[in-house]
Formats: sequence, structure tokens, C-alpha cells
Amino acid sequence: MDRVSVDDAPSAEAADNVFLSLLAGGEEMNVQHFRIEPGAVVPVHDHHHEQVGYVVAGELTFLVGDDREEVVVGPGDAYSLAGGEPHGAENRGDETVVGIDVFSPPRTDPPWLD
Repeated sequence: MDRVSVDDAPSAEAADNVFLSLLAGGEEMNVQHFRIEPGAVVPVHDHHHEQVGYVVAGELTFLVGDDREEVVVGPGDAYSLAGGEPHGAENRGDETVVGIDVFSPPRTDPPWLD
């Protein structure tokens, strides 16, 4: 068994005030921790991985699909994004957003790690 603490995992600033950490992973999926400060924006992007997530704190507005449909998720909400689905997110609130994402297949070399 592998154990990875968010306190020990390296964090990278993927976009201004958007902090991501790769946590535990296996052959079929991996877990990523995120912290998104108020006013921060995750630019619209896509990847071949399926992505599911869970928000622990704060409120995040996703911009999903080619029409940029707005979907708001908050504490206790889970969400899923299909592989290849364009999406971005904005923290429009006053509270830091904290949560986790799970990627399948594992996202072991995201561009923000460089």
C-alpha cells in the first residue's frame, strides 16, 4: 500500500493562485488535491482522462463544454467530466476552494508539473 499525505506532496501553481498536488496513484487512476484561491481561474482545457471530483470547501463555477455552460459546485458536491470534454473553473467567491480530483487513466504527467 502507498500512503501520500497532502502535507508531504509537492505542490505546483498550475495557474495564478491555483495549486495542485499529485497524491496516490495506481495503474487505473490517481488522486490530485487542489486549492483554488478567491478570484483564481483555471483556463478552459481538455484531456483524455475521465475526471471525477469532490469539493471539501468553497464554491467553484465550472465552465463546461463548447457552450461554456456554468455549473456551480460547493462543499459536499461531487462532479464528473468525460474525457475530452472542454472545461475550466473560476473561484468567484471569497473562500478558498479545496477538493480532490480522480483521473482515469492516471494523469501522471500533467503540463503544470514542468
